[in-house]
Amino acid sequence: MNIDFRYPTLSDLRARARRRLPHFAWEYLDSGTGAETAVRRSRAALDAVMLKPRTLRGAVVPDLTTPLMGRSYDAPFGVSPVGMTGLFWPGSEQMLARMAARRNLPFGLSTVAAAAPEDVAPHMGDQGWFQLYPPEDMEQNYDLLRRAKAAGFHTLILTVDVPGNSRRERSRRSGLQTPPRLTPRIAAQCALRPAWSLATLRGGMPRVRALERYNEGTRAGQIGLGRHRAPDPDFLARIRDAWDGPMVAKGVLLPDEALMLRDKGIDAIWVSNHGGRQFDAAPGSATALPAIRAALGPDVPVIYDGAVASGLDVLRAIALGADMVMLGRGWLWGTGALGERGADHVAHILAEDMKSAMVQMAITRPEEVRELLWGE
Repeated sequence: MNIDFRYPTLSDLRARARRRLPHFAWEYLDSGTGAETAVRRSRAALDAVMLKPRTLRGAVVPDLTTPLMGRSYDAPFGVSPVGMTGLFWPGSEQMLARMAARRNLPFGLSTVAAAAPEDVAPHMGDQGWFQLYPPEDMEQNYDLLRRAKAAGFHTLILTVDVPGNSRRERSRRSGLQTPPRLTPRIAAQCALRPAWSLATLRGGMPRVRALERYNEGTRAGQIGLGRHRAPDPDFLARIRDAWDGPMVAKGVLLPDEALMLRDKGIDAIWVSNHGGRQFDAAPGSATALPAIRAALGPDVPVIYDGAVASGLDVLRAIALGADMVMLGRGWLWGTGALGERGADHVAHILAEDMKSAMVQMAITRPEEVRELLWGE
């Protein structure tokens, strides 16, 4: 059967991924923090965005190409960095890097992914964005920047919304520990998902390879985790001085902080509530986006993530002011469901859904949707 008929939406891939992943891996991917009201707010805020369909406009040929920070991408969406990506399907980082290279989309890699910058360098082409989760030791930060640059990453993402760990209660209930341990409970969950378990046996247990060298001889070194730094203005200035290239601040919800970051040399502002995983009283990302765009004006690039599950959602975020829309969970639904073929299928679904919606609105460029917000 044609894959597009069997899995026509990202929700179809999500359902298959849930059946294939062990419970602890699914809970880590799917969960927020607290009562998960911030997760629900992000979805509700996007659902509330209505757009104007138009009639009698003739044939429309959508063009999704997107300029951003001196580059041109083939669509206004990309791969958001996600911690421990390889936990959700072994080799997901490399799969997503290859997909992004084939399709000319931004590819984000987290410091705390299961693959190091050097591991994905042969696969990502010229699409690499590296997300810095800053270690406490400043020399380790500088070394991570050197390694990312040497591996071919051209854009740096500084995570500014994680001053400390959140509780993520659902993930705790699943039995997943840090460092991960093969307890009888975890082993039982793995036994119920033989495809994932066999793939993991071949590839090895996921660990944070980028940080392993900094924690040799410690218990944290089992997965490469060390002490995390809470970013402050001095740290921001030091990283800005050390990085030769575009720099993005990820995790911004307040207009005054967006302006402050712009004034300190940040090239793009990434509006995000961290997938609802850090602070359960936070607004949905789509709720915060319009005010940040209004404060920054039209010239500062704005990136968005939060509850995106379709091409129509991408257009909704653009209508509210985004220039680029990044997805995290959606890509991992794809690799969890179908491996590398699933990554390509996510990109196909998003692009085709965008084009379908653009035809209904009779627009040829994604940014034209900003003139078609319902009620304006």
